[in-house]
Amino acid sequence: MKKPRIIFMGTPEFAAHSLKTLHSAGANIVGVVTAPDRKSGRGMKLSPSAVSETATELNLPTLKPEKLKNEDFLAELKALKPDIQVVVAFRMLPEMVWNLPRLGTFNIHASLLPQYRGAAPINWALINGEKQSGVSSFFLSHEIDTGNVIFQEKIDILPDDDAGTLHDKLMLLGAELMLKTVNAIADGTAKAYPQSALEAGEVLKTAPKIFKDDCRIDWNQQCMSIHNKIRGLSPYPAAWTEISAPGTEPLMLKIFRTKIATDSQNLKPGEIFSDGKTVLKVGTADGILQIEELQLAGKKRMPTSDFLRGYNLQPATQLS
Repeated sequence: MKKPRIIFMGTPEFAAHSLKTLHSAGANIVGVVTAPDRKSGRGMKLSPSAVSETATELNLPTLKPEKLKNEDFLAELKALKPDIQVVVAFRMLPEMVWNLPRLGTFNIHASLLPQYRGAAPINWALINGEKQSGVSSFFLSHEIDTGNVIFQEKIDILPDDDAGTLHDKLMLLGAELMLKTVNAIADGTAKAYPQSALEAGEVLKTAPKIFKDDCRIDWNQQCMSIHNKIRGLSPYPAAWTEISAPGTEPLMLKIFRTKIATDSQNLKPGEIFSDGKTVLKVGTADGILQIEELQLAGKKRMPTSDFLRGYNLQPATQLS
């Protein structure tokens, strides 16, 4: 059987792993579409995306359109005569792009659709304290993340998982599901069903893009909610608060890892207790969080013990 002509679309590391998996399986990848090179780092040098770097390593032809409705780009895409388009962690496609391939365009999404449609499903699943997540493959349609589902794979979220570890687990699982979906579409066995069949009366939770203000910690919230928020934003974009002593300017403090303290110490929301060596605790609405890993503005991420050695924690210092 003739191998289908595949165009792969994606940008970050999550997608790059799927591209490597697809190539290793011997797929007929006729083109890769990714984001244009962006300026980054201290020197603001142009840097390619993770998918672009992978495509270069694999010697695959690559397109980097600024606009997906650009006539030259559309002409190049049509000239590749794709049978299938695979989309992993890319931007929203116009219909003229996703409707192009003979066998359709499908996306890999890092959630169990219809739950957590949107840009940040991994973060929001953790922030909301979910015990399970997964990946879904689905055919693209007009509304984002709403197309008919082809396959899903579930995974348990462990108590120690944060956005970084869950990202890596779903990246691996997503690559496997992507390959399974390509094979099913190619041999005609793929069956897609509407997401409404999966809802079963559930309240749908969304996963909108996360902005800086969304990452600020409110110490008046419950202990578990704050703990989940911190791990759901770790390592990126990172939950943050401000630390200040009376008469000093507040400094931004990012917090990456916490655990819920079991002692009966009484601290008000935002109030700090420390032994000055290894322990840094902060009060919440209904309990105490112990901070394990953090980063002061202008410094590196570090364990609490390193932070306490270098920071003069004055009396009445607060987090707010």
